[in-house]
Amino acid sequence: MARLSDLSLRNRVFMARYRYRALDPVPFARPRKPLGEARVALVTTGGVYLRSQVPFDCTVRGGDSSFREIPSGTAVETLDIAHKSDAFDQTGFRADRNLGLPLERLREMAARGEIGALNGRAISFMGSITAPGRLVKETAPRAAALLEADGADVALLIPL
Repeated sequence: MARLSDLSLRNRVFMARYRYRALDPVPFARPRKPLGEARVALVTTGGVYLRSQVPFDCTVRGGDSSFREIPSGTAVETLDIAHKSDAFDQTGFRADRNLGLPLERLREMAARGEIGALNGRAISFMGSITAPGRLVKETAPRAAALLEADGADVALLIPL
């Protein structure tokens, strides 16, 4: 975890002035079944995408609010990242794609019976969206509806 002092002056000033949104109440739902029986969906905010997909657009002011669907059987070495923030060091992701989208780890957990199943698709959003209006009102609900239609019981968020 980076400390504020690790960031550039530009990013420290941004963090100090950014108007963070507070959620009240914090959205939470108790799982309806034990994880050993649950279908788990992965959701990342790392801007992770398949090399065969159009990358996230890092030039969109306020952030690209679109999302990418990634099949759960995807080989992690075929994943790439288009995370916008210059405060995010991509070194770890480049060394192990599971840090941004832990498909292999969740497949292993499913094989051991620690989770019921890995959902058939993961969802990837761009990180560092500073203007989240469209994301909150349109894009995230569309993605959530897809996961609900898949029968996902739990979503594991991988924030980057």
